[in-house]
Amino acid sequence: MELLNISLLFSAVRLATPLLLASLGGLYSERSGVINIALEGLMLAGAFTAAAVTHYAGSPWAGLVAGILAGMAVAAIHAVACIKFEADQVVSGTAINVLMFGVPALLSGAFFLSSGSTPQIPRENLLPWTPVVVAFLLVPLTWYVLYRTPFGLRLRAVGENPGAADAAGVSVTRMRYTAVLLSGALAGIGGAYLSIGQSSLFTRNMTSGRGFIALAALIFGKWRPVQTMLACLLFGFTEALAIQLQGVPLWGGEEIPNQFIHIVPYLLTIIVLAGFIGHSRAPRALGIPYQKER
Repeated sequence: MELLNISLLFSAVRLATPLLLASLGGLYSERSGVINIALEGLMLAGAFTAAAVTHYAGSPWAGLVAGILAGMAVAAIHAVACIKFEADQVVSGTAINVLMFGVPALLSGAFFLSSGSTPQIPRENLLPWTPVVVAFLLVPLTWYVLYRTPFGLRLRAVGENPGAADAAGVSVTRMRYTAVLLSGALAGIGGAYLSIGQSSLFTRNMTSGRGFIALAALIFGKWRPVQTMLACLLFGFTEALAIQLQGVPLWGGEEIPNQFIHIVPYLLTIIVLAGFIGHSRAPRALGIPYQKER
């Protein structure tokens, strides 16, 4: 059986898409100085809302917009907790992840009498390849915004030296709120693509750690858009390869156990973070609440 083929490459691109969208969202947030470990929860919010709205409205575009709004709404909670009330950003993000593991199941049980999944969405109501194209077009756009626009300059300044940015007339609070909400919108698109693009329904915990893998890709990519895209493609390729390895016999005729196949993407994440990143410097003010001097 030939493992490397065009089908595998297309599958890798599709599987990398939600990771890339979430990673780019995390990039905006963390470049502004706000740790966003809540990407998993934001994707779950977008995935459930998109599936539910698509089921009722019969339109994947209505579901996509709803998924974006849901991601932004949950991101707003994280933003208020971290920026206004100066909560620990890792704790806030973890709390949102835990919350979103349970809330979609609760709402699914209330709306659809099943806490495990939403109803099946007809094939004609699923998203086409549009989010895939948008995700990869966002990479050069994000690079341009970060390095060639006043907004990007202010965003990076707020993440590196918020005191100096504030002295130059930049509103640190406004920039950080904008960045975190933008991360919620992009992660919401990634989640929506999972439930109404790659799949045809929302299932409980369907992200399966993709938010954390997206965060790992962001770190692996050293908070830069192009490198982050390459990291997402690497993880997507690994996941696609793991799927294709199911049922492949070994030399002795025995098949590779599924348990070992399923851990490949997560094992790669650990290996990459543990030893193959090299020197990676995060934004200097990352995770540090800004207190304006009076």
